[in-house]
Order: sequence, then structure tokens, then C-alpha cells
Amino acid sequence: MQSMSNFSVAFFKVSVATFTGLLLSSIPNYLHQPVHAQTLAVIKPSNLPLDLNMLKNPVGVTTANTFNQDKSTVPSLWWAKENSETKLLDNWIAYPATTQASARVDLIVNQQVWSVLDYLERYQFINRLGYDARSHGYNVRVFNYQQELLGTYTCNFSATPANCRINMNNQNRFRIRPSTPVSLIIN
Repeated sequence: MQSMSNFSVAFFKVSVATFTGLLLSSIPNYLHQPVHAQTLAVIKPSNLPLDLNMLKNPVGVTTANTFNQDKSTVPSLWWAKENSETKLLDNWIAYPATTQASARVDLIVNQQVWSVLDYLERYQFINRLGYDARSHGYNVRVFNYQQELLGTYTCNFSATPANCRINMNNQNRFRIRPSTPVSLIIN
């Protein structure tokens, strides 16, 4: 029995020494390999102001109150609005792509509901609807009816796969504003 445990200890020491030697001998190989950094284009959301008049006179855009009978409207946010237990999503304005601007959806949220959400719940909302809109080639901006920009989900659709970024207003439920903006890159 004693010889078996001595064998196990000796085998373990040899195994650890072998593993450590292999690991240390491979490190110099990685140090000499060039690092290929992925350069991401700076992704900025549209700087056009929210035009609430488009909700009353939706010419060339789609809102929660319009429907195109000739084709299905992209992106389809009606399902998200109707299934929102909190009634957070109140309306939206979907702008098709033009030669000057990418397609975008301006989401308008219920400020009372938005204000009780914590940071992660707000992030989840922007990420979920942004991901859905992204699959149809749309960027997303989130506003309240006071036309304050609350967050964005913006993609560089010319990259494969599309590089997307979420930017959020840092205001949390306690109204504390960190000094630096939060920006997350999503692939």
C-alpha cells in the first residue's frame, strides 16, 4: 500500500513538472506572434432630433398607429408593445434608410415606467428591441416625450458581422450620474 501511494505522489510530481515545463516553453512562442487587433469603426447614432410631429402626421414613416397593408412593416414592434407587461414602450417612429441616413427607429417610452426601472432593466429593454431592429437593418434610439435621449443601439451594418454598440444615459433610479458615459460593443 505504501509503495502505491509513493508511486502516486511521484507520478503527480512528474506530471506537474511536465505540464509546467510545456506551459512555460510555449509562452515565448505566443510572445513573438503579432497581435491582430480588430479595428471598430466609431458608431454614432443619428444626431437628428426626435420629431414628435411625425406621430400625428406619419408621412414616409411607420408608427405604432400606422399599418402598411401592402407589405409587413419592418421592424414589427407591435408585438413588443402589446406584450409589454409594464407598458414601457408607448410609441415609435420607424424611418426607412435614405441616401443620407441609415434606417432607424425612435422608440418613445413611458417616462413613469422608465424612471422606476434600474440600470439593468433599461439595458435589457434597449438590447432586446435593438437586437430585433438590428435583424431588419435598423438602428434604435430611445426617447421620452420630453425628447430626452435615454439610450441607443447603433450598428455598423457594413461590417460582417455587424458591429453594434449600446449607449445609455447613465442616470439610474437614484438619479446619480456617473461622470463617464457607458458604451458596450456587441457582435
